[in-house]
Amino acid sequence: MRRDPATTAQPEAGPNTRSAAARGNDDFINLGEIIAVLLEYKWLILAIGTFAVLVGGVVAFVSTPIYRADALVQVEDKSGAKGGLAALRDVESVLGDSTSVAAELEILRSRMILGRVVDRLNLTVQAEPLRAPVIGAAFARRYAGLEPAPPMFGLASYAWGGERIRLESFDVPEGAIGKPFYLRVREGGGLALHDEEDNFLLDVKVGESVSDHGVSLFVSELVARAGTSFVLTRQSQQQAVAELRERFEARERGGTRVRGSGVIELALRGDDKAALVTELNEILNAYVRQNVEYRSAEAESTLAFLEAQLPELKGQLDTAEAAYNEYRQSRGSVDLTLETQSVLRSVVEADNEIVALQQKREELRQRFTSEHPQVIAVDAQISRLRNRRASFEGNVSRLPETQQVALQLRRDVEVATALYTNLLNNAQQLRVARAGTVGDVRIIDAAVTGLFPVEPRKALILALSGVLGLLAGLGTVWAIRALRVVVEDPQTIERELALPVYATVPASKAEEGIERRILRGRGGKGELLALVSPDDDAMESLRSLRTTLHFALLGAERGSVLITGPAPGVGKSFVTKNLGAVLAQAGKRVIIVDADLRKGHINKAFGVPRGLGVSDYIMGKATLEVIVKPTAVENLHMVTTGLIPPNPSELLMHPQFANMLAALEDRCDVLLVDAPPILAVSDAAIIGRMVGATLLVARAGRHPIRELEQAVKRFEHGGAAVKGFVFNGFDTRRQRHRFGYEGYHYQYKYKS
Repeated sequence: MRRDPATTAQPEAGPNTRSAAARGNDDFINLGEIIAVLLEYKWLILAIGTFAVLVGGVVAFVSTPIYRADALVQVEDKSGAKGGLAALRDVESVLGDSTSVAAELEILRSRMILGRVVDRLNLTVQAEPLRAPVIGAAFARRYAGLEPAPPMFGLASYAWGGERIRLESFDVPEGAIGKPFYLRVREGGGLALHDEEDNFLLDVKVGESVSDHGVSLFVSELVARAGTSFVLTRQSQQQAVAELRERFEARERGGTRVRGSGVIELALRGDDKAALVTELNEILNAYVRQNVEYRSAEAESTLAFLEAQLPELKGQLDTAEAAYNEYRQSRGSVDLTLETQSVLRSVVEADNEIVALQQKREELRQRFTSEHPQVIAVDAQISRLRNRRASFEGNVSRLPETQQVALQLRRDVEVATALYTNLLNNAQQLRVARAGTVGDVRIIDAAVTGLFPVEPRKALILALSGVLGLLAGLGTVWAIRALRVVVEDPQTIERELALPVYATVPASKAEEGIERRILRGRGGKGELLALVSPDDDAMESLRSLRTTLHFALLGAERGSVLITGPAPGVGKSFVTKNLGAVLAQAGKRVIIVDADLRKGHINKAFGVPRGLGVSDYIMGKATLEVIVKPTAVENLHMVTTGLIPPNPSELLMHPQFANMLAALEDRCDVLLVDAPPILAVSDAAIIGRMVGATLLVARAGRHPIRELEQAVKRFEHGGAAVKGFVFNGFDTRRQRHRFGYEGYHYQYKYKS
């Protein structure tokens, strides 16, 4: 069955015939257009995204892993005297009340605790192998050999893994604190210390303490190959404490859900797993020690006060007893009657109660004013006791004088004995408390480091780098599109220049292959898209142009068509030779004139030698019969450029050229003339006055609209008029994703 030519429906509208829907679409975001642009630049977006992921992978590879060690301590509440000896409840106020967790958290972060850790572990001294920038630490972490790694990339001064150093002491002048020093390993095991300006300071040997220039150093262990350098730094205690505090965190376990749990979680971050455990355990021990010391110090200070008061009370007791005994001896063993003993007990009890209430009143006055109800109540009790004691004094006054004196002396002895005995008991209880002080803090979980680092999170880095790469790719595409003011569709030409687009020719992969083979000299005779792939979409569009061109030339005086473009590389020669082929296949007698006397090469597509051509005819060296050459396509002939002349423009202005075109028009139905780009040279403007119609070939995504406008003006200034445009290289795949009428590429084919 015969295969009919495919018909391609194109919008053949002028500048004022755009549909209302198309005009309305300009005011809205066209999702199809966005998808089309993304597909157009998909490889650029993919390349940027891949590069970003690679960068993220490099960052994840070289980033130092950070580990986290944690531990738990419990702060006990001793407010209820839970556990322990019941005898100590009387001195509980001395040992301390309920502990504030918030206060303990601040103590944990204080210089008192962290400073002890810094001093004990000698954290003010830092010694690290000198690594290669960026990659050195990454390679060193992954080295698992027993001996120091050999140098890589010829960088012998850097450490590449397996090095160890231990400093027992490192002291520098005050002005050099915080500045780096460099310790270099010499051949034979010797060491040389240099300052940051590379000035030599010390000869150092492992296991020996050396000192000079205000610097003292004692290296107790060193494992490194000769040529390796170490960076030594001595920090102040404040700097070391600040760095330790920055890596340390403490918080109450349970947060807002469990208030007052009394359990504190401690955590420490760093890149050395073993050192993390050591440092965090030392923080725990320092905290527990200071807590015990604080509790013992409270009991110790109170005990010291009591022990200072005991001799004085003992002296008062001895004095009272001596006075009482002396009086009895002087009076002859005065015995107190039962009545006097009863009065004595009442007076002593009243005195003891008055002393106790006075102590209570002093405690209340430290918190309240004298008008407070509790203070007033205590004053009332004291007043009642004093009145009661006064009544006892009245009973005493009625006793005989001997009994009164004996009663007073005996009362002094009883009161002094009670006070001394009470104070002695309290001192003994404090001695027991001091010996058994364990503090109110206990370690629940000792420090342990997690198996895996908490930073960097490599999967997250790769994911974020991929997202950022995608965003960077989209941003790049947006920037390109914002800066790229080129014509992407034929409607822009019709709208801006008021000239019709006679055909929209899709981009052809087959034609690109043919062009590459011709340029490499591998193209065969007659290797033309119209012959090799007649069903290609580009050929369907040129057949549509064939029909449109027939009506465009109906009113023209000449049957010749000039085909050119604004700039090189737009496909004017492709349109010329394939349009000539489809016209010839339709039964038209067609002659193609290669008037590009500078770079003409249409003859290669037909396998015709350049030979004698246009330039030879103009100079009178050849006749029409000689220059008109047949091609492999029936009814299609061509005229080559001939010898490339040094003055193409002058030759085209010669009357012989116009005569040649007129003579060729008489020999064919359609004469197609291929000319150089109009904006590059003036040849096309010269030829435009000698033909019936001029068509400009524009390539999608190649020209700013101003460039096409300038090309049209060049023809107008030369006395020629542009009939219309052929829009070449249109990306139909991109258009499939557009919405609306102008987005579709219509095809209608008959198949056998």
